[in-house]
Amino acid sequence: MNIIFFGPNGSGKGTQGSILKDKYNIAHIESGAIFRENIKGGTDLGKKAKAYIDRGDLVPDEITIPMVLGRLQQDDCKNGWLLDGFPRNKVQAEKLHASLKEKGMKLDCVIEMLLDREIAKNRIMGRRLCENDNNHPNNIFIDAIKPDGDKCRVCGGALSARADDQDETAIDKRHSIYYDTETGTLAAAYYFRDLAKNDASIKYITLEGKNDLKTVTDELISKL
Repeated sequence: MNIIFFGPNGSGKGTQGSILKDKYNIAHIESGAIFRENIKGGTDLGKKAKAYIDRGDLVPDEITIPMVLGRLQQDDCKNGWLLDGFPRNKVQAEKLHASLKEKGMKLDCVIEMLLDREIAKNRIMGRRLCENDNNHPNNIFIDAIKPDGDKCRVCGGALSARADDQDETAIDKRHSIYYDTETGTLAAAYYFRDLAKNDASIKYITLEGKNDLKTVTDELISKL
């Protein structure tokens, strides 16, 4: 099963992605990790990407998409993959779709987490990261996953808050890109939604991100 997962920061898509990874034995691929692995590994694409990053420029799609495709073709993706954090805009969605077709790689499902922008913002500011696993759900503003003091509710590990999770300006900037339905990330999601209307081989699933963790998981599994 090959999946692209969309959702704003704070929607819980990372947690749901981790659940799907374990349930279906597929690779959970986060776009940021692809960059880090290529740069750390000194690959040709990684070196080119680093040059742009060091200048403070965006890495062009001509580098990013081959990097993503290369990751999706690694051995741990043989049973399937879940791509999280890419594409970020409509142009990238179009290019990624064309590249997948060119490589003969089937896209089975696209998932969109629905969540009000203000709720997403509050969730981000309450989010706490576990030192052992960043996908362990801990949030000081959500009763169902409120941590045990300053310890992870799942494993007891130490918790911390990302600095940018406390920066409202940074959050608003990220969300402005995500919630843009003309050219931004939601436009990318809607590109695949429109494809699915005319292509029965692609399933487009929406989930209510405002619900509690178990409810969202149950809804997701039932729709898959």
